[in-house]
Amino acid sequence: MDDTARELGASRTLWELVERRAALTPDRPVFLAGDRVLTFGELRARGERVAAGLYGMGVRAGTVVAWQLPTRIETALLSFALVRLGAVQSPVIPYYREREVGFALRESGAEFFAVPGVWRGFDYVAMARRVGARGVFAAYDVLPDGDPGVLPPPPRDGTSVRWIYWTSGTTSAPKGVLHTDRSLLAGGGCLAHALRPSSDDVGSIAFPYAHIGGPDYTVMLLLYGFPAVLFEHFALPDALDEYRRHGVSIAGGSTAFYSMFLAEQRKRPGVPIIPTLRLLAGGGAPKPPSVYHAVVRELGCRLAHGYGMTEVPMITMGSPDDSDSDLATTEGRPPEGMSIRIVDGEVRLRGEAVCRGYLDSSQNASAFDSDGYLRTGDLGHLTASGHLVLTGRIKDVIIRKGENISATEVEDLLHRHPGVGDAAVIGLPDSSRGERVCAVVELAPGAGELTLDSVTAFLRGEGLATYKLPEQLEVVSELPRNDTLRKVLKYELRERFGG
Repeated sequence: MDDTARELGASRTLWELVERRAALTPDRPVFLAGDRVLTFGELRARGERVAAGLYGMGVRAGTVVAWQLPTRIETALLSFALVRLGAVQSPVIPYYREREVGFALRESGAEFFAVPGVWRGFDYVAMARRVGARGVFAAYDVLPDGDPGVLPPPPRDGTSVRWIYWTSGTTSAPKGVLHTDRSLLAGGGCLAHALRPSSDDVGSIAFPYAHIGGPDYTVMLLLYGFPAVLFEHFALPDALDEYRRHGVSIAGGSTAFYSMFLAEQRKRPGVPIIPTLRLLAGGGAPKPPSVYHAVVRELGCRLAHGYGMTEVPMITMGSPDDSDSDLATTEGRPPEGMSIRIVDGEVRLRGEAVCRGYLDSSQNASAFDSDGYLRTGDLGHLTASGHLVLTGRIKDVIIRKGENISATEVEDLLHRHPGVGDAAVIGLPDSSRGERVCAVVELAPGAGELTLDSVTAFLRGEGLATYKLPEQLEVVSELPRNDTLRKVLKYELRERFGG
């Protein structure tokens, strides 16, 4: 991290970081969207006007404001206006519907709820009314506006809880995760320190800004003074024109995004789909080594993958300076201030980026150990160089006849099969074995029929032990995924095939 970024990283609050960056480079862009540009100076100035408009509506420091908005310049402005006021904001993923939205509004006690009106054919105002939301207002292309002269001084305490994020829904019940400005600053600093961007880079936000990756990525932009292209709705190949038009040099999102870029590149081998691209970066889901090598070989850029979760927005991150082996097989290294402890194979965390706990405080006792380390539920180990290797989830360990089997190990080998486009391995109840190994796969484009015998023969050839071989194969047109970073919903697969 360069000296300027390190100095800015010492900001106590997110708004202080905005002020300091705006003073340094007021005319440089921070967000690009089609023909629209928002500069760092405008982020500060317009953010204050929106804050004044919200203040006129009755929003004060500590007021809980939920918002469910797509990835737009207005969304970022509203979020930072709430930061300026010191309100408590609860971002909600735009794809959530009555069940998740009603839960988030009730649990958070939101007094106001910002929605896009009708977006992509869905009426968010009507849904808000159905779930009994309070203080509903539209914030798609017109935001509250007022005279900043009415505003009280911005809050300078960055350690108070001012963010309620919701776990992504890969389990049946979401949890409200409590964050502070400082925890989000620490997470974004980890990302920035690892990726080593410059002011000449152009990034991209192709995932929902309401995801915790939204402020994570924006902190990186503020620290290094470069812009990102916003994608209100991401789909390939349609989005490629925007990547090329703005000269995006850093792209990504998660493993599913890498695979989508690869699929587009394979339509025209040897002709770069984004000529300016130098780095793919992301996290949120496992990255098979085969995907790393395919990206480097076919897209001609580096791939730096990281490890984060709603509770800790950035834990470790690969760096473009890492070796190919580390980038392919690890999740990178933690930043200064992130303590990783491995207890009985489980990754546990303590540091400034770790959340303050859960909105439902009864969930805290089981989430943290007696030394204050967050229990992630992920299994892994640290290498001699300090890189983290994840080997699976505690609940993804399949116990067959008393033997532990890592679902991730089997998945990584399945990704090498030329007929497999994507794969998820799950354990299913079995009366004689305790659990049986079930592989659920998507076919690769143009692949022929897959059978259990052919798959197990391939895995034997790859050296997989006999007791780890799948005993059930299911071929699906598409694996079920969530709508944020496209994580596979394994609980749905267990429900579907566990009968």
